[in-house]
Amino acid sequence: MLDLPGRIAVVTGAGSVGPGWGNGKATAVLLARQGAKVFAIDVNEEAARETQALIQEEGGECEAHVCDMTSSAAVKAAIEACVERHGAIDILVNNVGGSAAGDPVTMTEEVWDAQLELNLKTAFLGCKYVLPVMERQQTGVIINISSIAGLRQHVNGRVNVAYSATKAGLIGFTNSVAMKYVKKGIRCNTVVIGVMHTPLVEQRLVSQLGADDALALIAQRHAQVPLGRMGDAWDAAHAVLFLVSDEARYITGTEIIVDGGISAARP
Repeated sequence: MLDLPGRIAVVTGAGSVGPGWGNGKATAVLLARQGAKVFAIDVNEEAARETQALIQEEGGECEAHVCDMTSSAAVKAAIEACVERHGAIDILVNNVGGSAAGDPVTMTEEVWDAQLELNLKTAFLGCKYVLPVMERQQTGVIINISSIAGLRQHVNGRVNVAYSATKAGLIGFTNSVAMKYVKKGIRCNTVVIGVMHTPLVEQRLVSQLGADDALALIAQRHAQVPLGRMGDAWDAAHAVLFLVSDEARYITGTEIIVDGGISAARP
C-alpha cells in the first residue's frame, strides 16, 4: 500500500526553517521511506543537506539541490539536473510558500509582489519545467500545497490578503493544470493545510504576530482547531503520499483539506 518503488520525486522547499519537521522535510522523508528517489530542492543549502542526510541515514536515496524557486533560470537548471541524473520525474511537490500580514491599504506593493512570487510563481515555474518531462513520459503526479487561508477568512482574524489571494489562486491553478493534462497521464491535486505546528511557528509567526509568549501563541492556535490541536508536518506529508500513490489513480483536479475540521466549522 502506498508504495513508490523507484519513483523520482522532486520536492521543493524540502528543508526546514528551524529545528523539527517542516512540511517539505517530512514529505521528502516519507516519500523516500516508501521507495521514492528524492530530489530535494531548497533555497537553503544547509536545510536541504539535512533532509538528504536523514533520508540517507535510513537507507533511502536523495540528492540535495540549492535553488531559488522564484528564478526561472534556476528552476530550469534544477529540473534539468534531476532529469540528467534520473532520466525521469514521476512526482512534483510544490511546497514553497510563506505568509505576510497586511490588507490592501497597509501592505506595500513590494510585499504584495513578493508574496505572488513566493506562493504562486514558484508553483508555476515548477510545473513549467516539469510538465514537459511528464508529458514525454505520459505519466506523472503534481501536488501543490495550499492553505485554508485561500478558502475563507475569519471575521476579525489576522488578515494576510496576499497570502489568501495566492493560496486561492493556487487551487485554481491546480485545477487548470489538471484539466489541461488529464488526457496525458498526468494528475494534479492540491493539499490544503490548516493551522499546523511546524518550525515556522517559533521561527516566524511569534515575531510576525508580536507575541511575547510562544507557548501562549501555540495554545491559542491549538484552541482554534475543532479536533483540539494543531496538525503537524506528518499530517500534510501523509496526505501528499496518498495523492501521489497509485491508490489515488482516479483522483485529479481536486483538493484534500487537512485542517482538523476548521473549514467545516467556519460559517
